[in-house]
Amino acid sequence: MSTLHAVVRPARGPAHGLVVLLHGVGSNERSLQALAHGLDPRLEVVLPRAPLAFGADAFGWFSVQFGAQGPVIEPAQAEASRLLLIDYVRALQAQHGVDAAHTLVAGFSQGGIMSASVALTAPQVARRFAILSGRILPEIAPYIPADIATRGVRGLILHGEQDSKLPFALATAAAARLQALGVEHALHGYPADHTLTAAMQADFNAWTTRALLSGH
Repeated sequence: MSTLHAVVRPARGPAHGLVVLLHGVGSNERSLQALAHGLDPRLEVVLPRAPLAFGADAFGWFSVQFGAQGPVIEPAQAEASRLLLIDYVRALQAQHGVDAAHTLVAGFSQGGIMSASVALTAPQVARRFAILSGRILPEIAPYIPADIATRGVRGLILHGEQDSKLPFALATAAAARLQALGVEHALHGYPADHTLTAAMQADFNAWTTRALLSGH
């Protein structure tokens, strides 16, 4: 496994679930610590640093340019990060004795994009994902299993309705894509720009508890 630098909010006692929180482009592993500390203490929460450096204390999962036609990514970097994260999550699961049904990969912006990329292409690794102000990359389509609808995957999409970086239409498109795939999901919009609001964090916390701990 290629290791990633990470900060950890350890579970209180044995971990009943694993949450991997992925930051957005130009940020770092500390940016979602407030979100991590709001989660149920029975969950092991890991916040890895993305592998690509874009500046001082600024990292990302892939390069992206924003133009008139929307975001344009470097697909080879996104694919390398997808494979890296799949291996990384597997190693964390082995360390903590957690299975795919009790593993959530979630993130903000580009981190949310990568979360969907992991869960939709590798449901044997993570069956829960949350896209916070992100989207689903069309580039992952060839890697989504044909039987994804039967794999027990559940997703959450939270997005600001006034998002000026990734428009809300990308959230509705993501929900439509999940509907077409037969993947259980929920979509919630908020009166916000490209940010995480207190309401979004509260809804994420509640959904995560239900998604990972309903049997505990």
